[in-house]
Amino acid sequence: MELLSPAGNVEKLSYAYAYGADAAYIGLKKFSLRVKADNFYEDEYKKVSELKAKYPGKRLHCALNISFHDEEIDLLKQNLDYFKQYPIDAFIVQDIGIVPLLQKEFPEAELHLSTQASCVNSEAVKMYKNIGFKRIVLGREISLNQIRRIKDSVPDMELEAFVHGAMCIAYAGRCLMSAYLTGRSAQSGFCSHTCRWNFKIGNENSSHIITPEEAKALAESGTMLIEEEQRKGEFFPIYEGEDYTAILSSKDLRMIEHLQDFKDAGVDSLKIEGRMKSVYYVAMVTRAYRKALDAIEGKISQEEAAPFIAELENVAHRQSTTGFYYNKTEADKTTIGASDSKFELAAEIGKEITGKAFEDLYETGQKNYKTFSDNLETMHPAAKAARLKDLEIHTDRRVVPFEKKDGWKMYEFTALNKIDPSMGIEFVSPEFVSLTAKSGEWEIINPETGTKMNWVCDGHPCVIYTKYTLPASTLLRTEDPEYVEGIIRDTGR
Repeated sequence: MELLSPAGNVEKLSYAYAYGADAAYIGLKKFSLRVKADNFYEDEYKKVSELKAKYPGKRLHCALNISFHDEEIDLLKQNLDYFKQYPIDAFIVQDIGIVPLLQKEFPEAELHLSTQASCVNSEAVKMYKNIGFKRIVLGREISLNQIRRIKDSVPDMELEAFVHGAMCIAYAGRCLMSAYLTGRSAQSGFCSHTCRWNFKIGNENSSHIITPEEAKALAESGTMLIEEEQRKGEFFPIYEGEDYTAILSSKDLRMIEHLQDFKDAGVDSLKIEGRMKSVYYVAMVTRAYRKALDAIEGKISQEEAAPFIAELENVAHRQSTTGFYYNKTEADKTTIGASDSKFELAAEIGKEITGKAFEDLYETGQKNYKTFSDNLETMHPAAKAARLKDLEIHTDRRVVPFEKKDGWKMYEFTALNKIDPSMGIEFVSPEFVSLTAKSGEWEIINPETGTKMNWVCDGHPCVIYTKYTLPASTLLRTEDPEYVEGIIRDTGR
């Protein structure tokens, strides 16, 4: 089975490939249902082409999955030459109006039907096959038994199914709630995720305690109002019918323990949701599913895969569900709150710095230290004493060169959050689960001066010098001091 991961930008695409995805799906500006993701534009096709050359055999799928108006089709036509610069293997579409255009302009690219089309039966699959589709991304409201029946009926059609990530309460994401409450249409890529908001229910006489029978009658009357906790004074009606309510926040999908069932049902591709999620999310979730698949295929043991799978608990997530795959009542279970994790992504580790580059930086640090020391020695004794006193108070003003240490290695380092050498940090990579580096086992160095730094944060140039060997695409994480197990934090959405 193919493992298909999300990529909201070039950086995430790189980590999706590095952490084990067989393919990744991207969106292009204005034509994707995740317009708030960075998506791809301008000359990024060059970087994407470089990545595909770096990871031969990896596939690239492009989501053109909005509902197109005529003006948007005109815009699509105007951008065809630009799209052709991307090494796209397949287009994911829901609007069949653009199918003839794509077939004409991209004859080598496959057509994949988006989950937005809610394809959940074999007759529909046959119809889409007849008009040229190679793969169906099944509607999320399908069961594994139904998937097996479709595969038996149309064995030469590839089937793709979501296995992890956020679930939409509407059928395959075709939701009008966002447009109704905020004016932001989910079908144009502007979903405000209103189903995740926290609402309270009431009426003009909310202090009255009503019986279950009265509650049911009230829910079906259409007179109930909802108020979102961060939007005081804004009231919207809510209607409840038989076995459903119009305001629900579904749990997140998690199927990593059930991948053999997907294989048995005939699924060809396992899809992870999350083009708007972080680099850390893409890397860690992709890695977990890669190891789980490798275990199913006998490449590693279940025991070897287990610690990687357990790391899913350390990725931002909500309560999980198996969705519609076994029993649709499981999909009806709701939850509250935003995704959360006890870890923060603190830095990305780049290439190792070796040879002349390392020696030059070492020499620069030694020269800067000598200059600093010489200047200090030439000062008037009173000025020198004042300067030394100042350095005791402001330790970040000290000039301390790094010293060579046996077995230590230096790497490029892109800080994303503030860290300092007194902290304990953890490395995660495609190769090992996690590695804790204690204070004293690593140093941060200024790449321009060759001197040690007391702290670093986003936007500050830095390299890291450590006793540990770090594979390509290693990430550095730190524990979030504000995280409390079992407490749903206000994310300020």
